[in-house]
Amino acid sequence: MSRQHPFHQWIQLEQPRLGTRVTYATDDFFAAKERVIDPGVPVFIDDKYDDHGKWMDGWESRRKRTAGHDFCIIRLGVPGIIRGFDIDTTHFTGNYPPQASIEACISESDTPEDGWVELLAKTDLAGDAHHYLGISDDRTWTHVRLHIYPDGGVARLRVFGQVRADFAGVEGYVDFAAVENGGRAIDCSDEHYGSMHNLNVPGRGVNMGDGWETARRRGPGNDWVIIALATEGVIERVEVDTAHFKGNYPDRVTLEAGKFDSDALAISDRAKWETLLPETKLKMDQQHYFEALEALGAVSHVRLSIYPDGGVSRLRLFGRVGGEAK
Repeated sequence: MSRQHPFHQWIQLEQPRLGTRVTYATDDFFAAKERVIDPGVPVFIDDKYDDHGKWMDGWESRRKRTAGHDFCIIRLGVPGIIRGFDIDTTHFTGNYPPQASIEACISESDTPEDGWVELLAKTDLAGDAHHYLGISDDRTWTHVRLHIYPDGGVARLRVFGQVRADFAGVEGYVDFAAVENGGRAIDCSDEHYGSMHNLNVPGRGVNMGDGWETARRRGPGNDWVIIALATEGVIERVEVDTAHFKGNYPDRVTLEAGKFDSDALAISDRAKWETLLPETKLKMDQQHYFEALEALGAVSHVRLSIYPDGGVSRLRLFGRVGGEAK
């Protein structure tokens, strides 16, 4: 089952579990504004109605009979650089907005009025469709404002990008893999049952679907995933959590690390990887902690290899910022 789309290497900044909230909408008469960032895939329930009419899985305003248009404001849980959007109108056919645009700003307010910058100009939309739209802007934002023209429904707005945390003056251990710090899964061998982006989200996995899980491997080889660290640093402690994985956890695991100038080189230059944790047995449904790691100095990326396949709920990579390269 493919989960690939044009922004697959970036994280979803709109995730509620990162603290993202929909703080305002001009109108959400037919469908609540909060649903536009719901993490689930939009569903359609044929015979479901409520006091306002047909129940729809998304944000939907009433038919506008006056001048103007509708919009909603989304406050990101963690500030981030935005690399792309998906304006998803799945299941909205006769009630989708014909056009949309998106602005962003930096603010301490839940509902800022000033400082908005256009990231996406007014763009034509189709019904029941994904609209993947790239952004070329390296600034960091705290809020997104989705405009729809003039009204209608959007199932989901996905905001793809990266977190840029400030590590100046940071002392003690940092989880270099954590999404809230800027860690990202950038590539993997397979993610048939569970996304690689589940590996570094906050908290423990809530169930078996809230982790990275590959298909059953029927041929030679093993599965793997590459993590771009939030910043370069020396890794001193690792946690591999197989929570909820019992009949499908990996038998063994290795960790390699390296210092690369780019994500692309980390993916392509296999010769530069060095062993951080040698092949080690795992147990089902358990947090595994490893401190007997090879001294590699400062690294930028880590590759987790599982043997031969299976599921891992979380990967934590603790260490100190900076350090001398080997």
